[in-house]
Amino acid sequence: DVQLVESGGGSVRAGGSLRLSCTASGYIRSRRCMGWFRQAPGKEREGAAVIYTDSGSTNYADSVKGRFTISQDNAMNTVYLQMNSLKPEDAAMYYCAASYCSGVYCCQVKGDFSFWGQGTQVTVS
Repeated sequence: DVQLVESGGGSVRAGGSLRLSCTASGYIRSRRCMGWFRQAPGKEREGAAVIYTDSGSTNYADSVKGRFTISQDNAMNTVYLQMNSLKPEDAAMYYCAASYCSGVYCCQVKGDFSFWGQGTQVTVS
């Protein structure tokens, strides 16, 4: 099994920054990618950023591109999400997720992610 624990959420003014962290434990081998998702009240959970474990390649949602940066420290089994220039519409519960999928189109949809953290709240005023 895999356990994911997020931290770093909080309240920030518009234009401010936050850095989220997610530490994984349990079965680490063969992990394909890690992702950050977010869910605002009354809305569906949406992907924000993905990082591939082996290559370090990243993908971002258009809404966060240029403002958010996902990175990883494989030795520490930790993934980060640096969020700059935060907007009120970025306010949401942020979830870390891990995928062990395979194939060319792996890690591109929410259903590819099997393990989820408990979430960390981000508030932007």
